[in-house]
Amino acid sequence: MKFPRRKFLHLAAGAAALSAVSRIARAQAYPSRPVRLIAPFPPGGSVDLTARLVAQWLTDRLGQPFIVENRPGAGGNIGSEAAAKAPPDGYTILLYSAANAISATLYDKLAYNPATDFAPVAAVGRAPNIMVVNPRVPAKSVPEFIAYAKANPGKVNMGSSGIGTSIHVGGELFKLMAGVNMVHVPYRGSALMLSDMIGGQVQVAFDNAQPTLPHIRAGTLRALAVTTLTRSELLPDLPAIAEFVPGYDASTWQGVAAPRNTPLVIVERLNKEINAGLADANMKARLAEMGASPFVVSPGEFGKFIEDEINKWGKVIKEARIKPE
Repeated sequence: MKFPRRKFLHLAAGAAALSAVSRIARAQAYPSRPVRLIAPFPPGGSVDLTARLVAQWLTDRLGQPFIVENRPGAGGNIGSEAAAKAPPDGYTILLYSAANAISATLYDKLAYNPATDFAPVAAVGRAPNIMVVNPRVPAKSVPEFIAYAKANPGKVNMGSSGIGTSIHVGGELFKLMAGVNMVHVPYRGSALMLSDMIGGQVQVAFDNAQPTLPHIRAGTLRALAVTTLTRSELLPDLPAIAEFVPGYDASTWQGVAAPRNTPLVIVERLNKEINAGLADANMKARLAEMGASPFVVSPGEFGKFIEDEINKWGKVIKEARIKPE
């Protein structure tokens, strides 16, 4: 049976319109059941705390439970792989962070691709790390520290919370850009590293704001600068490393991603609701308690940011020849 061309085109247009209506209806009905938000690190850390903040907001806004599921292991890759391989229907999403951007190059073989297996949904928070030194280090500014490190090549210990963490690669970026030779000393977590730093076994670190601020206030550590490109509104009196090492920029950040091919209408709805949360005074205050500022972007802008982060840390990992444990 042959259809006249005009009738065929009319039917095709009608089908397309029905498809669009169907997509809109799915978005309006979403979510119709609980949503799983995978946090690929243990409870209590910044990724877990951010996930719980986002989950509570979305639960209150969308009327269905957003349940945080901690799936730690392998530097965040176990939980991230589970999210990447979940059905792309909006009912499994991931708390995506700087660790994912670093993993894209750090690990030679992953069962998922951090760059291509996700649909970026929304950024949530961005926080500076803080360059801190033991008070016995005779440097009270970044230029003085660079001069001290150059006068003592290979004798300055740089602590981190582990190989391939944002603290580690941020330090390696500083070494490369400032032209200094420091010995990397990795620990299993920030607490152990800070304890040895206070004791004098480690001289410098580029640690997260949350664990370092109490020590800075107590005078057991000296803050030299923040690691973001510009000064932080949370620490306005502390200079940025970039004021002395032009172009230096490192931060910790978290956002939400969904499995690749998740419908755009669902991605956009989640982005809209998360960004509404980032304008809320209570959520801003909770982020500030974690040393972070709201990071409001569209899905496309978040995707470009992730791409840039993967490229930047990929270059550092290759130049510094960093290998996972």
